Amino acid sequence: MGSLAGPAFAQVAQGACSELREPTGIYIGCQFDPETVDIRLHLADPEGKIYGGFDPLRRQLWAERRVLLFAMNAGMYHDDRSPVGLFVEYGHVVKPAVTGSGFGNFHLLPNGVFLMKDGRAEVMETMAHQKRGVTPDFATQSGPMLVIDGKLHPRFLADSDSLKIRNGVGVDAAGRVHMVISKVPVRFYDFATLFRDRLGCRNALYLDGSISSAFIADQNRDDRLFPMGPILSVSAPIRQ
Repeated sequence: MGSLAGPAFAQVAQGACSELREPTGIYIGCQFDPETVDIRLHLADPEGKIYGGFDPLRRQLWAERRVLLFAMNAGMYHDDRSPVGLFVEYGHVVKPAVTGSGFGNFHLLPNGVFLMKDGRAEVMETMAHQKRGVTPDFATQSGPMLVIDGKLHPRFLADSDSLKIRNGVGVDAAGRVHMVISKVPVRFYDFATLFRDRLGCRNALYLDGSISSAFIADQNRDDRLFPMGPILSVSAPIRQ
């Protein structure tokens, strides 16, 4: 294959990702419509082995006659790469939601959940998701929320000196999913502002920080810097 996606899928992946330049940072933003591609979350292969990276996942999807178009790490995980919070894969609850307080970004409340249910994407605050009482087809819990019902997380500071590479996900009013990874270290405040003001996401979720990684087929990008836990993917069926 000439590219990671292959020529048969250029029309699916082309134009989905672009560089977003803001006065406070530079990002790669990718936009996907759940009606035209499959958006899933992954932890382990059918034998129970944790993928740990994009290449094993790409091979597994290829065996299923699917091509991987995009992927990024999808939430925080423990040393054994198991998810810290809620994780649902193909309707199976691998890990229940964590609702207590604690240390670190995950517990910078409110945190939230990115989920897929019946082909529809959504980002929700964790407690709102718990009250709904519905098991998604796919879900990952992370934190903090970046944007909550159109407002930035109340703990974010416009003049914070905490700058890191960051990745996150949001859903706009049309149901399109925006997956973003920064190219330079950025503040939470600026990252959240991008989702709200430029991408039109009333709800968005931070996924991870310094270890943020991405697979972007149409850009031949395949980060292999860190072992991974949960992975968020975009794929499409192989066309004959």
